[in-house]
Amino acid sequence: MKAILVTGATGNVGRPLVALLAAAGARVRAVTRNPAAAQFPGGVEVAGSATDGLRGASAVFLNSRALGDELASVVDAARREGVTRLVALSAINADDDFARQPSRFRGDRNKEVEQYAIDSGLEWVSLRPTVFASNFFGMWAPQIRAGDVVSGPYACASTAPIVDSDISAVAAAALLTDDLVDQRIPLTGPQAFTNAQLVDVIGGVLGRPLRYRELPADLVRRRFIHIGFPAEFADAYMGLLEATLTKPALVTHDAEKILGRPPQSFGDAIAANRGLLTN
Repeated sequence: MKAILVTGATGNVGRPLVALLAAAGARVRAVTRNPAAAQFPGGVEVAGSATDGLRGASAVFLNSRALGDELASVVDAARREGVTRLVALSAINADDDFARQPSRFRGDRNKEVEQYAIDSGLEWVSLRPTVFASNFFGMWAPQIRAGDVVSGPYACASTAPIVDSDISAVAAAALLTDDLVDQRIPLTGPQAFTNAQLVDVIGGVLGRPLRYRELPADLVRRRFIHIGFPAEFADAYMGLLEATLTKPALVTHDAEKILGRPPQSFGDAIAANRGLLTN
């Protein structure tokens, strides 16, 4: 049995993906520089780099942030080593102007990873998820632990966040079946929310009277830069949100069709991770 190589294997998508593939009986090879701390399921092979893990692999899950500058060379090496399928983790806004892609300034190369997979001549699948539900834990958890007010820009900005492990489940289907080959798959959660509504959902799950307080966009931008984010990230993030004020976030049904069940809700994600939001 040839292996499935997972890059970004300790991330919010990669770690559940490794577990799902292992549970399905696949031979899984996970890329990590710290195998002792990774705590993968039993039987999972570990590679110190993507290049080291390619020999004997039939498919590769490509995480552009994890691969960094090695992305193009890993795709080339995969072709030489006889890999037959590439599954790329892209994004729903991959075709947008780069100035409106905040994750790009955190290391993602959503457009490039998709195009490398398509141009490889191998079987390919590109997953295009919207905002990860886990993003809101990082952004809002400190405020929620400290009080009942979540401050941020654009109370009416709209997103349809997808639970990270649902992306993993679709990735597993893309790696284990032929159903999704040569497709771009847009993935969202089951419902679009404004920022204010997202905070209401969190409050409902936690049983607390949370509320969202809108701050001026310029103030939020300055705060991002003050805590170390590049100005380009701040501008892209604000631009992305501003664009949804007049155009609500897209909701797709691809995840449900592929998984045979409704995608998890934002409330489900909060309930599963409530410890991150409480003292």
